[in-house]
Amino acid sequence: MSQRGIDLTTSLGYLLKEASSALRTAMEEALRPLGMTITHYSCLELLAQRPGLSNSELARGAFVTRQSMNVLLQALERDGFVTRPEEARVGKVLPTQLTPRGRRSLEKATVAVRAVEDRMLAGLTQEEQSNALIVLRSMVHALRDDNQDVNPADH
Repeated sequence: MSQRGIDLTTSLGYLLKEASSALRTAMEEALRPLGMTITHYSCLELLAQRPGLSNSELARGAFVTRQSMNVLLQALERDGFVTRPEEARVGKVLPTQLTPRGRRSLEKATVAVRAVEDRMLAGLTQEEQSNALIVLRSMVHALRDDNQDVNPADH
């Protein structure tokens, strides 16, 4: 007897997608009063932690296309949140830096995002939170790294 589909009540993948959607909605609500989107916040956070990232590196880190990141960076630069050199020192890469205004904006956004995360984790013990990190990292690793070795035609 063949299975007709995935049982959504027991599908871990579906539950992860539901959790991701709920987190995104909560973060959007928290960032909206600050005039930010999740991608805007992600970009500023990435630059605070890794100054000088390129457009491509920022796009990968924020899970958006290079084109979308380029549009965002142009707006962030125009509004004084980031700076980029006029010319690339090497190749085509224009490393981006946060401005003081970008840092102040990020500080406010971080408080809002941290509150969302705290709310999400409120029902978990410290040990459960640690275990969740381990399990989720393992899932990401399995899908990203092991995917190279899997050929659907072989199965």
